[in-house]
Amino acid sequence: MTSAVDHFTYGLLTPLLAYVMSCMGSMLGLRLTAQAHASRGGARVRWLLGAAVSIGGTGIWVMHFIAMMGFQVEGTQIKYDVWLTAASALVAIVVVGTGLFLVSYGGGRWPALLGGGLLTGLGVASMHYLGMYAMNMSAHVSYDRVLVGVSVAIAVVAATVALWFTTRVRKPIWITGAALVMGVAVAGMHYTGMYAMHVTVDPVTGEVPGADALDFLVPLMTVISLITLTMLLMVILSPSEEELSEDAELLAKLELRRRNAEQQQQLAAYPAPLAAPVPGRPQPMQGRQQAMQPMQDRRQPMQPMPPTQPAQPQPAPAPRQQPARSRGRRR
Repeated sequence: MTSAVDHFTYGLLTPLLAYVMSCMGSMLGLRLTAQAHASRGGARVRWLLGAAVSIGGTGIWVMHFIAMMGFQVEGTQIKYDVWLTAASALVAIVVVGTGLFLVSYGGGRWPALLGGGLLTGLGVASMHYLGMYAMNMSAHVSYDRVLVGVSVAIAVVAATVALWFTTRVRKPIWITGAALVMGVAVAGMHYTGMYAMHVTVDPVTGEVPGADALDFLVPLMTVISLITLTMLLMVILSPSEEELSEDAELLAKLELRRRNAEQQQQLAAYPAPLAAPVPGRPQPMQGRQQAMQPMQDRRQPMQPMPPTQPAQPQPAPAPRQQPARSRGRRR
């Protein structure tokens, strides 16, 4: 017989909590991608891996199974296959990470964006229905194909928009708004896929294999949430993209000054050699020196005259002696 399916066993608690976790994972993932775009090399890869865990793990997978905590089917017990549930979490992280790497290293161009969005959307839809397949119950499950197609389309569009946000959104206010939109898209995809499911309980119910949600899902979701909070602290303590740009600009200026100083030291230590003279052709520097020579001559200061010696007094001339006249008589 067809059984009544209840998606809100605990009222609005599970959908609201699922939406909040989806927004938190999306917000952290967008913040991590902003850090990745401002980084290079291994640091960029690490930030993108963290964004994949945040968006795929917390924003999508944790949101999915928190919403599943409020799902019940009248007349049968629900348990979960451990390995399929863990595989669904891995699928969510891997497909989101693949889309992020495609868009990040593709330069945000439209072919990379559309291809990454298609791949990520199909992967998210696969995660959702793999998680649904991991449920064990004494019932037969069927799906409405139209609603399944709508849920897949929502997943592809939401993934494409989310990847576009990772290439454009940088400021905290826009990151917050984008995370709220992404949370609505993920929740819409989830509940659309849930409403596509029809459950027919078996006439004779038996023992259901698997693990209870409280025994398995709650510890796993707690671990992923703690990892998300750890990455959130890392983002808070790490410098922002603007600070990284300012530091890079300052380092570039310091490097330019250092190179200029080295060049000046080299020029001072090793002056440039003069060109070999060409016979019959005046050299530029020689002609310039010849042209400046008259100016230099005019600019030469006058040589000081030697100090004059005071005139020595001349001795008075000796009186001229008259020859003595002979006083003899005349003859």
